[in-house]
Amino acid sequence: QIPEGVISVKPMPKPGWTLQTKKGRYEKSYQLYGETLTTGVKEVDWRGGNLPDEFYDEFVFRASLAADLPAGQMLYFPVVQECDGAAARWIEIPAAGQDEDALENPA
Repeated sequence: QIPEGVISVKPMPKPGWTLQTKKGRYEKSYQLYGETLTTGVKEVDWRGGNLPDEFYDEFVFRASLAADLPAGQMLYFPVVQECDGAAARWIEIPAAGQDEDALENPA
């Protein structure tokens, strides 16, 4: 999932994988290169590739950060990883003041 304020997302296709995006409305409009953006990619999904456990790979996208995001603000990208019928959900976002190291499955 793409957090609010991360705009103009463009994922990189990977040979052997199916790439899909889910688009939706931003919570507010953003300015980028003189254009007003009100919708964009909210989720990116790579599926169907083969990645044995003894290897790793990178799943890349590029994006812009909205000009009004506060400097130094942490951005969290919740991720669901599915392999051989099992799923790991890296989706936990710490509450204000909560130690992120205390989370079992942090985003």
